[in-house]
Amino acid sequence: MRHSRRAFLNQSIKAGAAFVAAPWLYGAAQAFSSGSSPATPMFFDISLAQWSLHKTINAGKITNLDFPGIARTEFGIGAVEYVNQFFADKAEDAAYLADLNKRAGDHGVRNVLIMIDGEGGLADTRPKKRLKAIENHYKWVEAAKTLGCHSIRVNCYGEGTREEVAQAGAEGLAKLSEFAEKTGINIIVENHGGYSSDGEWMAGVMKAVNKPNCGMLPDFGNFCIERNGPAAGYSCKTEYDRYKGVELFMPYAKGVSAKSHDFDAEGNEVHTDYLRMLKIVKDAAGYKGYIGIEYEGEKIDEYAGIRATKVLLERVGATLG
Repeated sequence: MRHSRRAFLNQSIKAGAAFVAAPWLYGAAQAFSSGSSPATPMFFDISLAQWSLHKTINAGKITNLDFPGIARTEFGIGAVEYVNQFFADKAEDAAYLADLNKRAGDHGVRNVLIMIDGEGGLADTRPKKRLKAIENHYKWVEAAKTLGCHSIRVNCYGEGTREEVAQAGAEGLAKLSEFAEKTGINIIVENHGGYSSDGEWMAGVMKAVNKPNCGMLPDFGNFCIERNGPAAGYSCKTEYDRYKGVELFMPYAKGVSAKSHDFDAEGNEVHTDYLRMLKIVKDAAGYKGYIGIEYEGEKIDEYAGIRATKVLLERVGATLG
């Protein structure tokens, strides 16, 4: 199912009431519909993380095959980041991957990476379980190569002491990276909770792996190290400093994830200072790759949230050059 630009303006943020509450969103939508873009070149390119549309996909309104076209026609974005759960049984389906490649190509969209979940912990402290997790990722490495991606995003999680999980993670990532080396695919880790959201811990694992095709996908918002129980709604109990974390991860970054949830009246993300964060991204390692929009908010719908994040990235990116 394809959404038109007109349809977005009609349905955005519960029928436009939020345009009144946040008039900058109306301006953002108008800017997109007129095809405007920042006059000043940015140091990065924008990609779209598929998780930004997970509610729309799970509701059956669009499919994984629709995603590249929607990125281009709805948001003016020419690069995409897939999530494996939306085509979990298609990793080895040559016809399906060929169709996905064609659809991306038809819209002039580049396939950047695949985010992998549900295949086991690469830092599992049990050797057999860890080996199984490593092998489960092989098919996604091959799928990423077929799609022309540069990386797969993986998770470095396991149970045990900091030292035990760090050692297991370094071994798991090194072994998977050795396999991926043959295909030219990078193995990149996202800070995704637990130890992986601890900047020093994760940077230490990267140093231990020490492979050119193993790196990081720093996420602006995933820095919860420990959560409260169900009585507290699994709210974050211990959070690592996001700015320090991204600064530690950037020397290893092969991608960046611009997490967004809520915006103030001026269109700024209320949880992350994008100017401060993008300055870290630019200065820490001279990064010039993709920054992927990953909207996860609840107050405005997914289409509006993606647009709001894109406008914010473009505004700050133009400021930094």
